Amino acid sequence: MTDKNTTMSQAPGPERETPGVVTDAGRTTTHTDDQVVARSLSADAFRSLRRNPLFWISSVLVVLFLLMAAWPSLFTNQDPHYGVLSRAMQSPSAEHWFGTDRQGYDIYSRVIYGARASILVGTLAASGALVLGSIMGLLAGYLSGWSDTLISRVADIFFAIPLLLAGIIFLAALREEDAIFGIPIQGYFGVIFQVVLVLVIFGWPSIMRLMRSSVLQVKPNDYVQAARALGATPLRITRRHILPNAMAPVIAVSTINLGAYISVEATLSYLGIGLRPPTVSWGVMITDAQIALRTEPYVLFFPALFLSLAVLAFIMLGDSVRDAFDPKSR
Repeated sequence: MTDKNTTMSQAPGPERETPGVVTDAGRTTTHTDDQVVARSLSADAFRSLRRNPLFWISSVLVVLFLLMAAWPSLFTNQDPHYGVLSRAMQSPSAEHWFGTDRQGYDIYSRVIYGARASILVGTLAASGALVLGSIMGLLAGYLSGWSDTLISRVADIFFAIPLLLAGIIFLAALREEDAIFGIPIQGYFGVIFQVVLVLVIFGWPSIMRLMRSSVLQVKPNDYVQAARALGATPLRITRRHILPNAMAPVIAVSTINLGAYISVEATLSYLGIGLRPPTVSWGVMITDAQIALRTEPYVLFFPALFLSLAVLAFIMLGDSVRDAFDPKSR
């Protein structure tokens, strides 16, 4: 009887698995009888993204808009600057899918080419704010003390001014200038540089605050303390341990901000102080469409539709990435 019970107790049973445990280094560890499986936070995030339909919908839209901005010739072979007055204000047809405006421009080709300026402004502004805000937030969070106080107070000054109001004031003041810091601002890229510069200067404080709080959460972790005890330099600690674990929420919010910057550019262009003709952008097209809004609403409808879809796509993509990299939301 004893031998039988002993044999039964030693018989191999089904593998048991205990709930996953999130370690300090951001890894989800699953314990089994025979092995320990470690899954990184990034792997969990990408697995969550693959199951999120909003991520795939927004990704397809973002890729489509990026293709429109990079290679508009893939979508149309018409010149957006070629206008014929004899075909002005034609309704959508097989020849002109979105119709023509009051100057005889093909609206479809201008909507396609307008993606380049709008998305270029949003991408450059979001990237510039991400780099500047991340550096400032990293310095404030890691150094602490007077450095944190100084950077935080400077950020508060810029953060107190609404982004749209700052754009209106500074772009109106810079409109008659020929150069900024020795950089000419005439021409296509010059006008874009103006708008991007203002958005970066007044957009980095929000990224700085988020990065600072992420660094303050990561800095007390055991793997950071262990690296410091082993004699790692501050540069190595920030580059190898703090920055990779603090960047996920910052990148997600920057993606959301990209959509917001596109809408701000359109608003500034509508007010006549952002991008201006002959630059083609969705904001410029909306400005031109207000004259014929009551009689030919399609002139406004199509650029506004593409602008709304682009902003919505980037915001949905940023929300999906933020939720995936936030363990508390799962």
